[in-house]
Amino acid sequence: GDRAARESLDAFEAAAGANGRRDSRHHLAHVQFLAAADVPRFHELGVVANVTPYWAVLSGYVRDLTLPFVSSEAGASMYPLGSILRAGGRLAFGSDWTVSTPDPLLQIEVAVTRRRPGHTGDDVFLPHERLTLEEAIAAATIGSAYANHLDHDTGSIEPGKLADLVVLDRDLFDRGAGAIGEARVVTTLVEGDVVYQAPGTI
Repeated sequence: GDRAARESLDAFEAAAGANGRRDSRHHLAHVQFLAAADVPRFHELGVVANVTPYWAVLSGYVRDLTLPFVSSEAGASMYPLGSILRAGGRLAFGSDWTVSTPDPLLQIEVAVTRRRPGHTGDDVFLPHERLTLEEAIAAATIGSAYANHLDHDTGSIEPGKLADLVVLDRDLFDRGAGAIGEARVVTTLVEGDVVYQAPGTI
């Protein structure tokens, strides 16, 4: 909850005060609840929000087993991905497999729509916390690489970096946001080597 997040941020702040600022890249996982006063602290302390956007939907779990038991203030700030990013904080996407999907495309879709994948009739859950497609892709790629001190080697397509990438069957920017999770991987490369090729493709 928001108290756990605050105590963790307090601990990072105390450690930096005692030992000096380092490129530690501490990260907090889930960040389901976060007090408004703590949102800018991610940027101020250099802490990464390691989140699973797949949960940021108005599911039965949220509607029936979460919102009735938390304050209206807490319920209005669940998974504050957009707020953290707008305050200058860094996001990294994780799957939290096996209790969530390992599919990063579904994670990206939910971050953009705040709806269950494929459920275009769903209410948008806290629309002010949606990310743009560019922001969501960055969180799933360079954001996660940054959290692991790997951003100089991977996480984006740049000269000198490892050729760790996938080729999809469509341009995500040419389709509606609801179709992101329907995209399929055609080819996967790790350090330039093809490690996966979809059946029936060249």
